Order: sequence, then C-alpha cells, then structure tokens
Amino acid sequence: MTLDPPAARVLQAAEQSDLPLLETLSPEAARLQYEKGCAMVGGRPPQMFAVRDIAAPGPLGDIGLRVYTPRDPAGEAMPLLIYIHGGGYVIGSLDSHDIPCRHLASHGDCMVISVDYRMAPEYPYPKPVEDCWAAVNWIVEQAEALGVRRDRIAIGGDSAGGNLATVTCLKARAEGGPDFIYQLLIYPGTDRTRSQPSHSELAEGYRLTRSLLDWFMNHYFSGEPADANDPYSSPLQADDLSGLPPALVVSAGYDPLRDEDIAYYEKLRANGNAAEHLHYPGMIHGFINMPGVLDVAGECLEACGARLRQVFAQAD
Repeated sequence: MTLDPPAARVLQAAEQSDLPLLETLSPEAARLQYEKGCAMVGGRPPQMFAVRDIAAPGPLGDIGLRVYTPRDPAGEAMPLLIYIHGGGYVIGSLDSHDIPCRHLASHGDCMVISVDYRMAPEYPYPKPVEDCWAAVNWIVEQAEALGVRRDRIAIGGDSAGGNLATVTCLKARAEGGPDFIYQLLIYPGTDRTRSQPSHSELAEGYRLTRSLLDWFMNHYFSGEPADANDPYSSPLQADDLSGLPPALVVSAGYDPLRDEDIAYYEKLRANGNAAEHLHYPGMIHGFINMPGVLDVAGECLEACGARLRQVFAQAD
C-alpha cells in the first residue's frame, strides 16, 4: 500500500500551511476554515440544467435542501439520489459538498437532493438523525411534485453522512419504508467504538487524525447518552443487517475508517444483502471533495455515478 503522490502533496501542503488544526477551533471557526478548504480543492463545478434551494419541514424547523437537475427532464420524472454530506456531524454544508453532488448528478443522470441537516454541538445526537429522517420522508412524499420517480430513489453520503445514510436505511427497515433502491456509502462512519486496527495504524498524519475524531465524537455525543453498540449511532454493531437496500461501499487505504468500512461491507453481504466494495488504496479520507487536485476523486465520483445510472436502468 503506497500513498498516491497527489494525496501526499495535499497532506504536505496542509502540514506546511499556517492554518490551525480544526480541533483547536470553535465549531463556527472550523466550519469556515473547512468551507474555504473545500472551495480551494473542489475544481470546476459541472454545469447543471437547474440548481435550486428548497426546504423540508423538520422537528426543529425547516431543513434546507439543494436540488440538482443535471439535464432537461423534458417533463418526465427522474431517478433521485438523496445525499447526506460528511463533516464529522460538526462541519460541512450544502456548499462544501456542492461539487461532489454535481458530479454524482451528472454521471448518474439523476436528480440529487442534498440535505442540510442540523449539526453538533448545537444539535447533538440524535437530532441530526431526526433531521435526516424527516427530510427523507418529506422528499419521498413530495416525489411527484419534485419531478422524482418514487420507485427510483437511492440514498447516500460520505463519512458522517454515510453513517446517517446507513442509519436512515435501518430506520426505514424498522418503520416499513421509505423503500430505497440503493445505498451509496462513501467511507462511512460505521463503528463508534473505533476499535478496528486502522484507527491505530492511521491515527496521525493522514488528515482525519485521532484527535480530530475525538473532537467530532465528543461534540456529536454531547447530548443524550447513546450506547456505543446502539445501531443508530454505530451501524456495524447492529445484530441484524438483513433486508437492507443493495449497497456500494467506498473505502480509502489511508483512512482510519478503512477497516470499519470493509467490515460493514462484509457484514452486509454476510446478512444476505447485495453489496459491492470499491477501494482506493492510495487515497485519504475526504478525497471526493478534492477533484480539483486529485484525479482519483473525479474517477471515484464518475464510478459511483455510473453505478447509480446502471442501478436505475436495471430497475426498469
């Protein structure tokens, strides 16, 4: 396993910068720094036919949504990917993940609706879960008005957003719907215990450090107590993962979440689900936000979009 040279250059540039570590900042300041960083490495945004911001009602007020339409639908309903952004439940936004969502819409030939859920520490666990659940149910209920095919809805996300996507699928199974046709899980957080070997092996030097993970987790779980084995906080710990939508799990070789991602993929298959694994051995956590400096980021988003397109077409 060798770190890809462009990824090494990203890490070197971050180390040589005079920017403070995110975990030394207030959440507000960390969010601003993260947004600026994403803008610097995102590259050129793919053109869309339409991008609009709307809102869904939620338990704590309106939840912002951004709707991406890649081409003129010509009056026909389109397949949809509901996307939940990463950022450790503390940072990240519709803007930080705008470019990845555009790539997924373009390559997937589908609408994408990105969810601006409330984040910790202002809204700790389980409030982000509740926001995502409310937003997803509203989107499905409004499918016809949104120009979406109700029988062609996938859900996905990266990192913390990948966790929230897995949890939403577990809740949907428990509640008898909504029915998702697919899960797109890009280096999802699946194990709150952080006991997999990659957490020790890659604890320092690869962007998502042990101290940054501590900062994220301490903020996210600063509210109601949650058992580390609660599947809605730690999906890998679920006793039963059967009956879930087909999944694509993406992992990165230099990501401390690597082993829990692979373990989740393997457990999905062991529980009888259709699942595929796409691994990028030389990449670091968060790489899909960097298509402006990492060619592999664009390749990954293209591969994910192509898989979505295939899934939507096969459902006919």
